Amino acid sequence: MQRLPGVGPKTAQRLALHILKRPESEVEDLAQALIEAKKQIGLCSVCFHLSSEPVCEICRNSNRDNSTICVVADSRDVIALEKTREFKGKYHVLGGVISPIDGIGPEQLTLQALVRRVSKDKPQEVILAISPSVEGETTTLYIGQLIKPFTKVTRIAFGLPVGGDLEYADEVTLARALEGRRELD
Repeated sequence: MQRLPGVGPKTAQRLALHILKRPESEVEDLAQALIEAKKQIGLCSVCFHLSSEPVCEICRNSNRDNSTICVVADSRDVIALEKTREFKGKYHVLGGVISPIDGIGPEQLTLQALVRRVSKDKPQEVILAISPSVEGETTTLYIGQLIKPFTKVTRIAFGLPVGGDLEYADEVTLARALEGRRELD
């Protein structure tokens, strides 16, 4: 349990003890639900967000603005931004950020798919909504250089703390960050 993100030793122990106290049928149901979710959930073939379908609900939604793509590091960031109800465009999930220390280079991310998508679909704007960590900044600058020849590139405003993660920010902070985005120099 402690291997789960955000779960420390005490919480892991509490969860394990709780599971051990539950009836075996409940534990089996939980285990089966986890196995089914793992089998059924994959990545959208367009934006790489989590989806139980080949193309996710956001990409299939004809009411979404096709002229704007918001690039995020992880599906958790899509969920966080969707909670604001401010962004009406489409997304592109990178699958992480460039981090040489962790062995993650541009080739491990969905950057080539992003470049193909931007050059083909020709959106009016690509918003970079990547957490402002050292790795996030590196990724943002790298993407900016890749796609600036094709379209306007902006980034969300610095309403978020450096080193913070989008998924932990409240809706108002994220909404203000989207509103205050600016074009990369």
